[in-house]
Amino acid sequence: MGGTSFQARNLARGREIWSQMLRDEVTIFLGLAGAMVPAGMRQVIVYLIENRLIDCLVSTGANLFHDLHESLGRSHWKGSVGSDDRELANSKIYRIYDVLTSAKEFDQTEEFARNFSNGLEQGRAYTTREFFFLLGQELSSLGKNQGILAAAAKANLPIYCPALGDSVFGTALAAARVKDGNQLRFDIVKDVVEMVQIASARPSGVIFVGGGTPKNFIQQAKLCGYIFNKELDGHEYAIQVTTDSPQWGGLSGCTFDEARSWGKVSPNAKTVTINCDATIALPILVSALSQDSAEAIKNRKSPAFLLGKDLAIF
Repeated sequence: MGGTSFQARNLARGREIWSQMLRDEVTIFLGLAGAMVPAGMRQVIVYLIENRLIDCLVSTGANLFHDLHESLGRSHWKGSVGSDDRELANSKIYRIYDVLTSAKEFDQTEEFARNFSNGLEQGRAYTTREFFFLLGQELSSLGKNQGILAAAAKANLPIYCPALGDSVFGTALAAARVKDGNQLRFDIVKDVVEMVQIASARPSGVIFVGGGTPKNFIQQAKLCGYIFNKELDGHEYAIQVTTDSPQWGGLSGCTFDEARSWGKVSPNAKTVTINCDATIALPILVSALSQDSAEAIKNRKSPAFLLGKDLAIF
């Protein structure tokens, strides 16, 4: 594909940049937006975690909730964009483009999240990283369908969710607050502090699937070295897979050239934008990495994160 053109060549360029990140001592961030788990990308992300092709995941709450849903043995089904949505609503079936899921089962997963939060220590503030690490440990102990959260907990790979409230986790926690008197708190500011610590420890690279909050949350970390009296360059490697266009001014379509103006991406960073549906591009990209970068993956020195204190140690 690298010998062809258009988005095929960009896809090959993405493989080259990702492979270079694996060979160098680079902290690799993955920003995950869109409905990637319902769309079937769950095991691709698990593969990235288990083989340490990434070092830190920043995700929408929705993707993590859908991962919890499948981890509990519940399903997403193949559907059709031509479905009668009134009939689906009457049958208590939710639709995500051509994917379906049971409203009843969704409610059961929300209830699990609510009960899990009630079992945590009250009256203290958790980072989203701590919350999802503990949830991943809980899912591992259940011994069911191991997914993103369980794999990340086992690998001690940090997961951050900067827009936790914008998901069913948010509604589950709200129900726990109102109905159960749950006093669980979240320290989102500490999430930011930890991200800056991780991003400032050594050179870094990013892979963005879509855009949204995960993209900005990762990019802004390189702007904030001043918090620890450090002057940071932007991310040195950057790949994004998107179907959005830059002319509308949204972050999902924002170019890496624009990011350079902010200092989010280094002036000399190796970058590529792959304008493609991520359900096409991501499996091809990861399959190529698994084949031609096996040695780099095997010999890679991944960072060891010791977070939760005032400083991150690597």
